[in-house]
Amino acid sequence: MSSLITILGPTATGKTALAAEVAYRLGGEIISADSRQVFRGMDIGTGKDLADYSLHGTHIPYHIIDICDPGEEYSAYRFLRDFCTAYQDIVSRGRQPILCGGTGLYIDAVVSGYRLADAPIDPDYRRSLEPFSDEELTARLAALVHLHNHTDTETRARLVRALEIQEFALAHPEACTQAPEMQHRIYGLLLPRQVVIDRIEARLRHRMEEGMTDEVQRLLDAGVKSERLMRYGLEYRHVTRYLTGECTKEELFRDLFTDIRRFAKRQMTWFRRMERNGVAIHWIDGTLPLEEKVTQIITPEA
Repeated sequence: MSSLITILGPTATGKTALAAEVAYRLGGEIISADSRQVFRGMDIGTGKDLADYSLHGTHIPYHIIDICDPGEEYSAYRFLRDFCTAYQDIVSRGRQPILCGGTGLYIDAVVSGYRLADAPIDPDYRRSLEPFSDEELTARLAALVHLHNHTDTETRARLVRALEIQEFALAHPEACTQAPEMQHRIYGLLLPRQVVIDRIEARLRHRMEEGMTDEVQRLLDAGVKSERLMRYGLEYRHVTRYLTGECTKEELFRDLFTDIRRFAKRQMTWFRRMERNGVAIHWIDGTLPLEEKVTQIITPEA
């Protein structure tokens, strides 16, 4: 049975650099588990850090990055489908697949074996749910699937969509996608809270200096609607607000810094929930030198 190495962790913990070094040592290729790095032209705000994939005079192959145009919808179902394609391709060539990222839903879909379907929107089905309360719909959803993702029940719209997907999958099992069976070795990077905060602040200042505001302006000029762009994550939401005159530059930095800190906390909450649900994560001290972190992954018996 083939194996998958997964490297996860909150934002700004150095996942990409570590995954690239591990890939170099093991003859591997990286599959990105980042919900925004799929979009072309969204490089600074998503932190693609493509330079990390070039080291020791070698280019480390990567997958599920720069595969969509800004404005497209990209879902967990599409990710799982793209993951399966990339995984099978890498394994067929005798290479080591390494899943790396911080989007908890995507990682959980692979390691916990979600069965996802690309369910169409069904107006008649949605109307049939109107008489029921949120509590009744939540109970109905819980009877169909383990509620891995608490965001499915945060709003009425999300709850209805989650039910629509699950009941479509039940009626159309042939339309479902699920990761193949594999052996999992899952590693998480753990850093002291203040170190993560300091890294988030330093990285945000660097991205502002790199031209993150100009990147968002180019996307707007290219015709990406501001409403759509603001759905692509914190950086794009706050910078779009700044460019449309809703906040000052000082407010942009302050509010974005605060929200990224909160986002990092939510990421850790997701990973801890995965552990409570039975996913074994080996946590690595993120303050260790790179060589020591790599050694823990490539020689796990040590």
